[in-house]
Amino acid sequence: MREKMSRTVGRRLRRWFQSTSKRTFIIYPIGIIAFELGLHRGAIHVQPLGAILLVWGYLQYRLTGTYRTRRGGGGPGIDVPPNAIVAQGPYRYVRNPMYLGHLIFMLGLAITFSSLAAALLLLVHVVWFQRRVLDDEARLEARFGAPYLAYKARVKRWIPGLV
Repeated sequence: MREKMSRTVGRRLRRWFQSTSKRTFIIYPIGIIAFELGLHRGAIHVQPLGAILLVWGYLQYRLTGTYRTRRGGGGPGIDVPPNAIVAQGPYRYVRNPMYLGHLIFMLGLAITFSSLAAALLLLVHVVWFQRRVLDDEARLEARFGAPYLAYKARVKRWIPGLV
């Protein structure tokens, strides 16, 4: 009985830590703050303007995620794919506003704490999210076909009108 409960707790913890949003918005900030406190012997320098990016990134992630789920169905991430292409609201400007919210938040983390570690974390995640997006787009192309290809042709992946 105790062993079964231990396995269940272990699975739940593993699943919790595998959540990209929990890593970005909870684990990474705690880790960066702890790292910077240790590096600077308990005294870290905070750039308040960076907090604007923290709030912006989190709200962009949260609000566009809610919008996407209401309009297109599906679940968080691509594991539960949407039932429809969402091309309105924030999705008419960029195809990945939720992932972009993660990156904006991480940029805010690097600026807020003047943290090289957070900047490196951001760079790693730029590459990671780009690869994830390419996989997501392949699945969405297979699922929706020509309408998704037309959406891709109209709307940029990351930065409106540029990239």
